Amino acid sequence: MMVAVFSLGVMLIVQKALRRLTSEKSVIPGRLGLPLLGETFSFLSATGSTKGCYDFVRLRRLWHGKWFKTRIFGKVHVFVPTTDGAKTIFANDLVLFNKGYVKSMADVVGKKSLLCVPQESHKRIRRLLSDPFSMNSLSKFVMEFDNMLYQRLNKLEEGGKSFVVFDFCMKIAFDAICNRLISVTEAPLLQEIERDCTYVSNAMLSFPLMIPGTRYYKGIKARKRLMETFGEMISSRRSGKEYSDDFLQSMLQRDSYPPSEKLEDSEIMDNLLTLIIAGQTTTAAAMMWSVKFLDENEEVQDRLREEQLSIIRNKAEGALLTLEDLNSMCYGLQVVKETLRMSNVLLWFPRVALNDCRIEGFEIKKGWHLNIDATYIHFDHSLYKDPIQFNPSRFDVVTSSLLLICCFRIHIKL
Repeated sequence: MMVAVFSLGVMLIVQKALRRLTSEKSVIPGRLGLPLLGETFSFLSATGSTKGCYDFVRLRRLWHGKWFKTRIFGKVHVFVPTTDGAKTIFANDLVLFNKGYVKSMADVVGKKSLLCVPQESHKRIRRLLSDPFSMNSLSKFVMEFDNMLYQRLNKLEEGGKSFVVFDFCMKIAFDAICNRLISVTEAPLLQEIERDCTYVSNAMLSFPLMIPGTRYYKGIKARKRLMETFGEMISSRRSGKEYSDDFLQSMLQRDSYPPSEKLEDSEIMDNLLTLIIAGQTTTAAAMMWSVKFLDENEEVQDRLREEQLSIIRNKAEGALLTLEDLNSMCYGLQVVKETLRMSNVLLWFPRVALNDCRIEGFEIKKGWHLNIDATYIHFDHSLYKDPIQFNPSRFDVVTSSLLLICCFRIHIKL
């Protein structure tokens, strides 16, 4: 009997120790700080510094390990550093997880933005937004953008002055997107929209308090002006005063469709703003980084130039690029993918947990924000050999039209 009692006691102690060990392993390390505030001020400080907001992530990974949690803008954020974790989240998108952005971002882009809408609305809006971007539309856009880039590079060449690559890329990306979405080409209106979009973009990671002079305040005011501008465009199109073959017109042509097959005006306007901001900054940043990486790697530059010059030899003089030309740029497509890997124009992909769950053994609570850390994954030594080396040959083919057109036109000039 004594042996039995002793054995039972040992089993209970072992089970308790195992439960404690399992519980400790399932807890994500990190520091949540004070309720509501958490580490928000540290995050904003990093965002406003020359090192950028990812320095906030890098420091906490040194302190807590690859997986860590923090509290930003009143919400718990978990940074997911593995491909397995990323696969789990992406495979259950809109099932166990939804898009998850901080309050300031949701406030300035709008509640009906694809970035912010609830799960039940996301699929419908995404489907309707993607309909106008058909292959025929893309083919037309490729030639339009190539012609725009050709003219502006000629103007720069004639002027003979130096220029800031990022500023040039931001401007041409913005003009091309506005032309495709809303057919705006007039300089005064473009400048007005671009100014307000910049205010909105600057407010996306800010403290959400309406205090005059702050980034958040300026962003909210700019959003109001942009909604008025878009609203006037919609009214003018509906009245028949204006007509253009663009994204906005394709949305308005659905006015007579059932509710499930059309977008409300607020959905159209919020997503116009989202497409402009998301498309301009990321595209311009990728184009700028491609110029830097190619300048630093002459062997890659020479091989890319030769591929693109071979395309020119088979085209009539002055002919514009086509979608077929882009698809034939095998090495160029690898250059684009390597540029995106190293530049990380999107530092992480935010999601929010719709229910309690587990990822790689870690406990995730409902409402927690999960940030798939693309930056860490893209420089993981276990995934990429010599990850800090620009090596396009490591990749298979992937498409990115604007980047390829820019490389094409620049190499013609060179």
